[in-house]
Amino acid sequence: MADEKIETAATAAIKEAPATLRAMLGEKVGMTQVFDESGQVHGVSVVKVSPCKVTNIRTKERDGYTAVCLGYGDKSSEKLCKPLAGQFKKANLTPAKHQREFRIGSVDGFEIGQTVSPAARFKAGDFVDVQGVTKGKGFGGGMKRHGFHGLPASHGASDKERSPGSLACQRSLGRVIPGQRMAGHTGQITVTVSKVKVIKVDSETGCIYINGSVPGANGTVVNVLETSKPRKSAVK
Repeated sequence: MADEKIETAATAAIKEAPATLRAMLGEKVGMTQVFDESGQVHGVSVVKVSPCKVTNIRTKERDGYTAVCLGYGDKSSEKLCKPLAGQFKKANLTPAKHQREFRIGSVDGFEIGQTVSPAARFKAGDFVDVQGVTKGKGFGGGMKRHGFHGLPASHGASDKERSPGSLACQRSLGRVIPGQRMAGHTGQITVTVSKVKVIKVDSETGCIYINGSVPGANGTVVNVLETSKPRKSAVK
């Protein structure tokens, strides 16, 4: 039975996951320029999404919802906690460095160990949403954090050019209202860029070239999903 189970997992590892999952997990490599067929140059962000594999499956009966868990990259089992290392050992998979769950309507046809390739999900001209964690910039003032214009450097104002201005009203509440835009920690938040165009999909390197910039620093993990907007592709 053990040999049979290992053989099943090994066979599933070389299979391609169904294309109904229009989402991938990858790593932001950086930015470059590419030319399209008409000769127009585009500034693109390069996201490496391969190798990406199915590491777990959530079902309605067992978990209360349906989702597919994807893993990207490899990690030593010695650096994992015992419960997580046991899950990968049970599935006969190499531990993944990063994992994300993606909700999906049906998990029919999905098996643990299947590979997820970009060419089967995205093509040039598709619109995608890219989600990532922005760069952390530490403690920032009102001008850097919220784009305040500052106060005029005239009429005797001294060292007030970067002041945020009034923060509260003494007449009514006499206190600072929660949510007031002030100085504080800047960046390092989850941001989603909606409806950005896929310029190129490279199957050999496993990279997706996305028009414009995407959140996060080079080397950070991003989620690439089919856009939630009505128009899914620029190609009619």
